[in-house]
Amino acid sequence: MRALLRLTLKGGGFDVAEAEDGQAALDWLETNEVDLIITDINMPRLDGFGFIERLRGEHRRHIGRPILVLSTECTEEKKARGREAGATGWIAKPFDPVQLVDAVRTAMH
Repeated sequence: MRALLRLTLKGGGFDVAEAEDGQAALDWLETNEVDLIITDINMPRLDGFGFIERLRGEHRRHIGRPILVLSTECTEEKKARGREAGATGWIAKPFDPVQLVDAVRTAMH
Protein backbone atom coordinates (compact mmCIF):
# COMPACT_ATOMS: atom_id res chain seq x y z
CA MET A 1 0.00 0.00 0.00
CA ARG A 2 2.84 2.41 0.83
CA ALA A 3 4.40 1.77 -2.59
CA LEU A 4 1.11 2.55 -4.36
CA LEU A 5 0.66 5.68 -2.26
CA ARG A 6 4.24 6.79 -2.97
CA LEU A 7 3.85 6.25 -6.71
CA THR A 8 0.53 8.11 -6.79
CA LEU A 9 1.88 11.10 -4.88
CA LYS A 10 5.14 11.25 -6.82
CA GLY A 11 3.09 11.12 -10.00
CA GLY A 12 1.17 14.11 -8.66
CA GLY A 13 4.41 16.05 -8.30
CA PHE A 14 4.99 15.61 -4.55
CA ASP A 15 8.19 14.63 -2.76
CA VAL A 16 7.48 11.66 -0.51
CA ALA A 17 9.14 10.29 2.62
CA GLU A 18 7.76 7.17 4.25
CA ALA A 19 8.01 5.33 7.53
CA GLU A 20 7.13 1.73 8.38
CA ASP A 21 4.92 2.65 11.34
CA GLY A 22 3.87 5.45 13.67
CA GLN A 23 6.92 5.19 15.94
CA ALA A 24 9.33 5.31 13.01
CA ALA A 25 7.46 8.36 11.68
CA LEU A 26 7.68 10.14 15.04
CA ASP A 27 11.39 9.41 15.23
CA TRP A 28 11.94 10.76 11.69
CA LEU A 29 9.80 13.85 12.27
CA GLU A 30 11.96 14.86 15.26
CA THR A 31 14.58 16.13 12.82
CA ASN A 32 12.73 16.54 9.51
CA GLU A 33 10.06 18.85 8.12
CA VAL A 34 7.09 17.99 5.93
CA ASP A 35 4.17 19.91 4.50
CA LEU A 36 1.58 17.18 5.16
CA ILE A 37 1.33 13.79 6.84
CA ILE A 38 -0.69 10.79 5.68
CA THR A 39 -1.17 7.97 8.16
CA ASP A 40 -3.03 4.70 8.40
CA ILE A 41 -4.77 3.61 11.59
CA ASN A 42 -3.57 0.00 11.78
CA MET A 43 0.20 -0.01 12.19
CA PRO A 44 2.63 -1.99 14.37
CA ARG A 45 4.28 -0.45 17.46
CA LEU A 46 2.19 2.77 17.38
CA ASP A 47 -1.19 2.95 15.67
CA GLY A 48 -2.45 5.97 13.76
CA PHE A 49 -4.48 7.40 16.64
CA GLY A 50 -1.50 7.21 18.99
CA PHE A 51 0.76 8.66 16.31
CA ILE A 52 -1.53 11.66 15.75
CA GLU A 53 -2.02 12.25 19.47
CA ARG A 54 1.71 12.15 20.17
CA LEU A 55 2.53 14.31 17.17
CA ARG A 56 0.00 16.93 18.24
CA GLY A 57 0.91 16.72 21.93
CA GLU A 58 4.66 16.12 22.14
CA HIS A 59 5.97 17.48 18.86
CA ARG A 60 4.73 21.06 19.07
CA ARG A 61 6.43 22.22 15.87
CA HIS A 62 4.07 19.95 13.94
CA ILE A 63 0.95 21.19 15.75
CA GLY A 64 -0.53 22.88 12.66
CA ARG A 65 0.63 20.29 10.13
CA PRO A 66 -2.24 18.81 8.09
CA ILE A 67 -2.72 15.10 8.81
CA LEU A 68 -4.81 12.91 6.52
CA VAL A 69 -5.88 9.44 7.60
CA LEU A 70 -5.92 6.86 4.81
CA SER A 71 -7.74 3.78 6.09
CA THR A 72 -10.21 1.02 5.32
CA GLU A 73 -11.82 1.80 8.68
CA CYS A 74 -14.28 4.55 7.82
CA THR A 75 -16.94 4.36 10.50
CA GLU A 76 -18.21 7.62 11.97
CA GLU A 77 -16.79 6.50 15.33
CA LYS A 78 -13.28 6.07 13.87
CA LYS A 79 -13.50 9.38 12.01
CA ALA A 80 -14.62 11.16 15.18
CA ARG A 81 -11.76 9.59 17.12
CA GLY A 82 -9.35 10.73 14.39
CA ARG A 83 -10.67 14.31 14.56
CA GLU A 84 -10.37 14.28 18.36
CA ALA A 85 -6.76 13.13 18.04
CA GLY A 86 -6.04 15.97 15.60
CA ALA A 87 -6.54 14.55 12.10
CA THR A 88 -7.38 17.08 9.41
CA GLY A 89 -9.18 14.73 7.01
CA TRP A 90 -10.02 11.12 6.16
CA ILE A 91 -9.59 9.21 2.90
CA ALA A 92 -11.08 5.75 2.39
CA LYS A 93 -9.05 2.84 1.03
CA PRO A 94 -8.98 1.80 -1.67
CA PHE A 95 -8.33 5.33 -2.87
CA ASP A 96 -8.87 6.93 -6.24
CA PRO A 97 -5.48 8.36 -7.34
CA VAL A 98 -6.94 11.60 -8.72
CA GLN A 99 -9.05 12.19 -5.61
CA LEU A 100 -6.07 11.47 -3.36
CA VAL A 101 -3.86 14.00 -5.14
CA ASP A 102 -6.69 16.55 -5.05
CA ALA A 103 -7.22 15.93 -1.30
CA VAL A 104 -3.51 16.42 -0.61
CA ARG A 105 -3.43 19.65 -2.61
CA THR A 106 -6.53 20.93 -0.81
CA ALA A 107 -5.15 20.05 2.64
CA MET A 108 -1.88 21.83 1.90
CA HIS A 109 -3.58 25.14 1.04
